[in-house]
Amino acid sequence: MTIKVGDRIPSVTFAKATENGPEGVTSDDFFAGRKVALFSVPGAFTPTCSARHLPGFVEKADALKSKGVDEIACTAVNDAFVLGAWSGSSNAGDTVTMLADGNADFVKATGLEMDGSKFGMGTRGQRFSMVVNDGVVEQLNVEAPGEFKVSSAEHMLDQM
Repeated sequence: MTIKVGDRIPSVTFAKATENGPEGVTSDDFFAGRKVALFSVPGAFTPTCSARHLPGFVEKADALKSKGVDEIACTAVNDAFVLGAWSGSSNAGDTVTMLADGNADFVKATGLEMDGSKFGMGTRGQRFSMVVNDGVVEQLNVEAPGEFKVSSAEHMLDQM
């Protein structure tokens, strides 16, 4: 079953790249007591993700924070090292927290996984965005396959 507005984020463990290597962070802890703008990309360094999706959230960070967002986070079915390198090469810095979902536990638990096998990518997360307030989904925007419209930072801002 796919997650929907009003549902609680499932309990999983993400990995974050830190100066000391990958660090586990539970979704329960990460989303507790704050409003998070979360977006998912099919993969770090992929064309639309690198040229439009991540840069849009970096560019609109101040506007999102002015609407009450405490943190912006990106998740992908990649490991923490890849997401850390992507963050660095994209100049995302501390603006966007990278949450590695290396085993696709999060996207499977939310029902937002996709089969990227025909592209040699295996199980990945669909392209989506959501606003999560204290662990509860307030806004959910899932893209149709191959599109980039409703999961953008601009669309999220328009809905706030």
